[in-house]
Amino acid sequence: MGAGVSDWRLARAVSRAGQLGVVSGTGLDAIYLRRLQAGDPGGHMRRALEAFPIAGVADRIAETYYIEGGKDPEERFKAKPMPRINPSKKLDELMVVGNFAEVYLAKEGHDGVVGINYLEKIQTPHLASIYGAMLAGVDDVLMGAGIPMAIPGILDRLSDGKPVEYRLDVKGAERGEAFAMHFDPTNVGDGSLPPAPRPQFLAIVSSHVLATALVRKASGRVDGFVIEGPTAGGHNAPPRGKMVLNDFGEPIYGDRDVPDHAVFRDLGLPFWLAGGYAEPAQINAALDVGAAGVQVGTAFAYCEESGFTSATKRQVIELSRAGRARIFTDPVASPTGFPFKVVELEDSLSDPVVYEKRSRVCDLGYLRTAYRRDDGTVGWRCPSEPVEDYVRKGGMEEDTVGRKCLCNALIANIGLPQTQRNGEIERELITSGDDVADVARFLPPGRDTYSALDVIDYLLPPS
Repeated sequence: MGAGVSDWRLARAVSRAGQLGVVSGTGLDAIYLRRLQAGDPGGHMRRALEAFPIAGVADRIAETYYIEGGKDPEERFKAKPMPRINPSKKLDELMVVGNFAEVYLAKEGHDGVVGINYLEKIQTPHLASIYGAMLAGVDDVLMGAGIPMAIPGILDRLSDGKPVEYRLDVKGAERGEAFAMHFDPTNVGDGSLPPAPRPQFLAIVSSHVLATALVRKASGRVDGFVIEGPTAGGHNAPPRGKMVLNDFGEPIYGDRDVPDHAVFRDLGLPFWLAGGYAEPAQINAALDVGAAGVQVGTAFAYCEESGFTSATKRQVIELSRAGRARIFTDPVASPTGFPFKVVELEDSLSDPVVYEKRSRVCDLGYLRTAYRRDDGTVGWRCPSEPVEDYVRKGGMEEDTVGRKCLCNALIANIGLPQTQRNGEIERELITSGDDVADVARFLPPGRDTYSALDVIDYLLPPS
């Protein structure tokens, strides 16, 4: 669900109801710092800082970023260091703390289970982010949008307090060249290491082929799978074979994109189905093919506890009520190259006029691609950055057409938009699954909003 939509409040509500509540792990360092600069309403971010178990970190972050009463609305949020192959100690600590805080708050006050979801494509934050979540006692790490072969072994090593590395995908790397990121837990704070229990690892996949490869070749134990279909929100796996678009310009999925549930059953690991399963009958159908359950995203995205702004939730629910909520599976919006599901909303980046008016800027950098410079060093480029910058770095101009800055848009979605130096305020780009068309069905009689518990009661009615 993008960045900060499935936040600690939503995950806690789902977990307290006896289910696996999952927080989004995308951009948590930036989100955490912006919450501090916005004045930290309720004091939740500072409460998490006080609970951080490694000395010498919390005070530095609070002194640098916390603004009592919040920053002036017309001022910019303070920048943070951009992700890179060898992050500074400061950036590592920000990522550790941001992920710790989100999981800590989600787990606070109950004994339910909490997971965190990462995109493999966003590689540079992985190591420090996962460690921060583990320090908070995260129960499950979920990862998709790539091939997370190395993650299980990394969980093993981090739980033992050992240094870890992660191979970075670098465009243009020559045969035999390898580029890797490194993280040493002892470099956080004063070097003392509190316990960081090993969580379960659930790989998010769309193919039984990838699942089989992970079981056979992953660096450590895989504990289960989430099987996402093309109706799920956010990033979708591209169709197998050549990309073919329908009359509306959306990717066409076929029989090759349907996972073989029998293969998953034979692997002997639990699996959950995702993408269009927010109905009791569909849950039963999933159980009938051997699934342990289902993953539901869109239904919760518009509940009271989600991170979307109240205005966005109200707008989408009204569109659903009127039968006018629409999803476009955009084949080019995401800098990753993966199809990305977009809710068509006025005054958002889904509107071509709004998109064209936005000045291109890349100042968060999560979705940048690493490439090999002529001198053998690593450079960074993003097809949604200024076109001339992207081309100067060896990118092809045609790859920039239609690309949107998801980093800024997804954080704007949760009410923390950056004010750029030219005075422009970043605009939203809302993502959801196909099920957004009917989210109004979760409204209790006589109400205009619904809670996470309302969704769970709808999906799991008393027998």
